[in-house]
Amino acid sequence: MSAYLNALGLICALGRGKQEVGAALSAGDSSGMRVEDHWLPGRSLPVGAVQAALPDMPAHLAQHDTRNNRLLLAAALEIDADIQAAIARFGHARIGVVLGTSTSGIEEASQGIGEFLAHGQFPPSYDYRQQELAAPASFLSACYQLSGPSYAISTACTSSARALLSARRLLELGVCDAVLCGGVDSLCRLTLNGFAALDALSSERCNPFSRNRQGISIGEAAALFVMTREPRLPTQAPGREDWPAAQPVALLGAGASSDAHHISAPQPQGLGAQAAMRAALQDAGLNPTQIDYLNLHGTATTHNDSMESLAVDAVFPQGLPCSSTKPLTGHTLGAAGALEAAFCWLILHDPQGQLPPHLWDGQADPDCAALQLVDAGMALSRPAPRRLMSNSFAFGGSNVSLILGHLDAAAQSQPAATAQVTHV
Repeated sequence: MSAYLNALGLICALGRGKQEVGAALSAGDSSGMRVEDHWLPGRSLPVGAVQAALPDMPAHLAQHDTRNNRLLLAAALEIDADIQAAIARFGHARIGVVLGTSTSGIEEASQGIGEFLAHGQFPPSYDYRQQELAAPASFLSACYQLSGPSYAISTACTSSARALLSARRLLELGVCDAVLCGGVDSLCRLTLNGFAALDALSSERCNPFSRNRQGISIGEAAALFVMTREPRLPTQAPGREDWPAAQPVALLGAGASSDAHHISAPQPQGLGAQAAMRAALQDAGLNPTQIDYLNLHGTATTHNDSMESLAVDAVFPQGLPCSSTKPLTGHTLGAAGALEAAFCWLILHDPQGQLPPHLWDGQADPDCAALQLVDAGMALSRPAPRRLMSNSFAFGGSNVSLILGHLDAAAQSQPAATAQVTHV
């Protein structure tokens, strides 16, 4: 069985919608990373805040009104026709929702708690359910009146990558015929202050794999896919005008590992990261030389970049083009896995296969393994079928690698293997 990523809606610091985000991505446009001074007391720092206007929350869903859910609604509205087509084809009960998040509505909850502490009562807009981690999935199910499985995954920075893996399992098990899957996270003071307490925030735009890197930059985003067993939804005839016709993109492979090395630091040699990448390759039935591009986790923290460089060098000794897109968007935490999978989706739909350049100061860290970092103007060199990998690594030793790509005609008729989960 194949799991096709039929439709994509997204919003992030690069813009709103596939056209705008895709153009900024291939151009390496980091103008969405802006310095703001209201997140941390007495400190200014760059964040990947969404500047686009967000949709209003429908009145009947007012209890779901958080910035996190408005970001998700923006992504959903971009593919509303595709979602409605899936509902018409499969029915409300056969469509699931699996999302990754780490913030949910905690910013609004924090404001409500602050007012309670100051005045002894919560504001009228406060609703405890907004801060529950399942809140985005509950909102999306309510928005489209879906009654299939609906849940959120919160494993820090691998949350939405795991959501795609979990969505594929629902299709494989026959529990669902379509799954709305992806991730969403919004900027909030709790998150930024938490990373500041870890001394992990950079005062400048993050600088992955540089000897001068100072830490991460935080961003916000929503990325939402419609995943089905079928390569196209009824709305997606080859001549569809709102997005160029292209060969369908499938989730070819997924690998997960849990090395549990440390509560926040990665395993230094990247053993868990290696296990996840190798499991994804095995799941896809591919060897390392068949991967055309790797979207690095690339957070610009000292330990993550060192670990990831060693892991990539071990799995891909022949090398391959790779880049971190976090200097363009910030680290979107629970949304990062789905957002960066979405970037791979955009590359695969680009006839030129333009790759996002790796933005950094060019000062390589001698303690990191050398990587083939993408320069401006580089594109995929191999014609279809093309296969791209995206890495996500998280606190607690949670690691996920996804492989997106094209299937040839023969492969489309083959059953998909069960996603690989490796414990190291």
